[in-house]
Amino acid sequence: MTFASASFTPIFTNSLIATRLWTPNWRNGFVSPFTLVHTFASSRSRLLKNKNHYKRLVLSSCRRSFSCQSTALSDINSASLTVSSNGHFRYGRLLPCPLQNGPPRVEHLVVTKEGPVLEYICKALDLPPLYVEDLIQFGAVYYALVCPKPPQTASPEQIKVYEEVTDPSVLRKRTSIKGKTVREAQKTFRITRADEIVEAGTYLRVHVHPKRFPRCYNIDWKSRIIAVTDDYVVLDKPAGTSVGGTTDNIEESCATFATRALGFSAPLLTTHQIDNCTEGCVVLARSKEYCSVFHGKIREKKVKKLYLALAAAPVPIGILTHYMRPINMAPRLVSEDFMKGWLLCQLEVLECKKVPWPRSEIESTYNLEDCGWALKDFAYECQINLLTGRTHQIRAQLAACSAPVVGDSMYMPAAISEMVSPGSNPFGKNKKLYANENDKSLAIDEWIAQHGKEPSVAVGLQACQISWDDGKHCYGSRSPWWR
Repeated sequence: MTFASASFTPIFTNSLIATRLWTPNWRNGFVSPFTLVHTFASSRSRLLKNKNHYKRLVLSSCRRSFSCQSTALSDINSASLTVSSNGHFRYGRLLPCPLQNGPPRVEHLVVTKEGPVLEYICKALDLPPLYVEDLIQFGAVYYALVCPKPPQTASPEQIKVYEEVTDPSVLRKRTSIKGKTVREAQKTFRITRADEIVEAGTYLRVHVHPKRFPRCYNIDWKSRIIAVTDDYVVLDKPAGTSVGGTTDNIEESCATFATRALGFSAPLLTTHQIDNCTEGCVVLARSKEYCSVFHGKIREKKVKKLYLALAAAPVPIGILTHYMRPINMAPRLVSEDFMKGWLLCQLEVLECKKVPWPRSEIESTYNLEDCGWALKDFAYECQINLLTGRTHQIRAQLAACSAPVVGDSMYMPAAISEMVSPGSNPFGKNKKLYANENDKSLAIDEWIAQHGKEPSVAVGLQACQISWDDGKHCYGSRSPWWR
């Protein structure tokens, strides 16, 4: 049974039956709590059986000719898309990479009869086999032994389906989950091969439109390699790329492209992150052992990171202290006052000098958006010693100081809003007193709405130097893009 986006319409396809649970519009509230790992749990051998019988059903995701596809599908070199009978787009391949991301679409399915995962997804979602294989190669397909609990916005019909497939009498019959709690069985894991077999009751999450990183294909990756040792590689990460990939795309990542550029057989491993829109030094491990070693150095605060930030206004020299709301989603909210349970954010501004605002042709090259900042004659290049490493920390802290990073389409609009209407930031220096918690909650929601979307390529931020072991290992990046 397939549940359509607007209603629950049953569709039967050659005895391969899957249940679509909830619509893509709910993905943000539902997907984020999942624990995402790149390998299967020990239960994989029981859940996903590699049967040679199904290997002939699987097409090579990279090498097989596209001519085997129906003429109804788009050609891989064409931007055109046809529409299938259920209103969804038909697709060619994920490569070549589109210039822009497609509209968000995440599908949630429950399998009701054992079979090949490739066939289930193709027929449940009306997608071509080669496209689904590409999704699996990109790391955009996940499974769980037991369907996770749907969000509060789920309809009564969707709740009913969830209750049916998770009824204790049903779960007791499944040998694959014996010895596990329901919570353990609801953990999600990546599907890694198109010929995997999924049993009845398996939950599938399919990111039909993975986030894409077209800039990966325009980079001379060898020229971005700073150092290569037996243990690690230091990369000057380009803006507009992901260090280790995203939930739905591990293919278009710095780790993947650097591995290929160096001709390594073993993949490079991520040891730490910087934002997609940030450029500069990152360390990639050549083995799991050194990955653990470097993680230990980070925990022991033996790793020092220096940044260059191009701010839209001057920033005071010295240590800036804020507290970040402990919610793992953007935008990251910070408060100047101590908030119980919030995370300490500290950075040290070592230098702040006045420089010309980036030229229009440079802004165009790096897709910098006009966020409404009025004065664009000068910017302020700041050297920053990052004392705590929180997600979006520099961007959020500088915006809270009315000096947002140039090109930061997420935090600059909010900073402008606070400057125009002091007090709109419920955690700022001009914060208002609220009569009750409901009023404050509404103010927080309004403040979040003042933020924009994540930058498409670059912001004025560079991880210009990384060092560890008291400077024994020290590496610097090239000049930042705005110079």
